[in-house]
Amino acid sequence: MEKDDVELFADGACSGNPGPGGWGVLLRCRGSVRELSGGDPQTTNNRMEIQGVIAGLSALKKPCRVTVTTDSQYVKNGMTTWIHSWKKNGFRTSAGQPVKNEDLWRELDRLAALHEIIWFWVRGHDGHPENERVDLLARNAIASVRKGKS
Repeated sequence: MEKDDVELFADGACSGNPGPGGWGVLLRCRGSVRELSGGDPQTTNNRMEIQGVIAGLSALKKPCRVTVTTDSQYVKNGMTTWIHSWKKNGFRTSAGQPVKNEDLWRELDRLAALHEIIWFWVRGHDGHPENERVDLLARNAIASVRKGKS
């Protein structure tokens, strides 16, 4: 069965770190676009960056070829480089400390294993149209969280 090609753009934001946070996702497949967003009243920017990608991958109903575009070096490097060592070391850093956001990394790793993923980094706030859009979705999600509409 042929896998669909999906473009996934994700971003996270936080007002204060920690503080209210939001994430935004844009999914594009076969000419259709779907946007998702959400937030948390007390979180960190890094958690929202990871959560955005998790939400996007969770929305896929079957295994796909996915290009994930993020402005987070933390997310890209976490999934392309660091996670291999973390898994070997029981989710401990090279210094022996627990990996921050282990719960989200484990979930992202589980979801990523269902798909063929290419990870792509773009500079944030640099005019990339989809990255600008998901940034807006994430910031709007923060506003919703503040109003109690998470």
